[in-house]
Amino acid sequence: MLERYEVETFLTLAEELHFGRTAERLGVTTGRISHVVKKLERRIGAPLFARTSRVVQLTAIGRQLADDLAPLVTGMDEAVRRAVEAGRGVTGRLRVAFLGEWTAPVLLKAVALFTERHPECQVEVHEVQLYNSRPSLEDGSIDLLIAAYPFDGMACGPPLLTERRVLAVPAGHPLTRAASVSLEILADHPVVQYPAVTSAEFKRDRTPEHTPSGRPVPKGPTGNTFSEMLTLVALGRGVLPVGEHTRTYYPRPDVAYVPIHDAPPIRRGLVWREANTTARVREFVRAATDANAVRPAGRE
Repeated sequence: MLERYEVETFLTLAEELHFGRTAERLGVTTGRISHVVKKLERRIGAPLFARTSRVVQLTAIGRQLADDLAPLVTGMDEAVRRAVEAGRGVTGRLRVAFLGEWTAPVLLKAVALFTERHPECQVEVHEVQLYNSRPSLEDGSIDLLIAAYPFDGMACGPPLLTERRVLAVPAGHPLTRAASVSLEILADHPVVQYPAVTSAEFKRDRTPEHTPSGRPVPKGPTGNTFSEMLTLVALGRGVLPVGEHTRTYYPRPDVAYVPIHDAPPIRRGLVWREANTTARVREFVRAATDANAVRPAGRE
């Protein structure tokens, strides 16, 4: 078994590839770093680093060992952190965010109940946009986000809000005379696209490449924010499937909304990084579930 200081020394050097910087980060001498590395290499039976007077590089075996050890160490650190938090109770700070005006009331109900149950935990509420919602979760700027499913690559809680799909079209468009449309209509019009950072699974759900019958869907221009996407619709650059709440929270005289009669509903709920499943996060998801019942659009 490797000692913790040996693993820490090895992974830090594998990241820095410099004995001096590694020693500085760990608060020891370069001689200590060299001694630990040599001891590890004797134990492994092969060089872990190829080093000269100027360059330090991982060997193939060293790279493999670093790739294998790094997630294990991260998992151990997360397990200890979660255990410490559980022992302390639900305290500290929780940063939650919403994406889209229609999700804010659902989030605020969750915040109110969570704060009532856990007054010693401070909750910060933020708004994110399409272009920075995923990066904000990944870099730890926020702990939880209420957003539309699917949100692949993240842990997802129970759906908190469901709504029917409608098609956003320019005001005065011939489709506004229809009582409803089919998803097949997407093959006849360019569809405004979500930004590149949006997950592939979400795009397949919201702006598919093919209709249910297999007809290709032409791609329209890309917007960076939801308001920008609706503006592209208003300009006649394309149509866009959206949730029915859009007509309430984004009322525009230059955009009309036509029901889509054969589309599944949109569901929204909380998402977070699996590695960030702390006691605070679990309790907030529970409070959000208790405070909000899944209900169709228009039945607030």
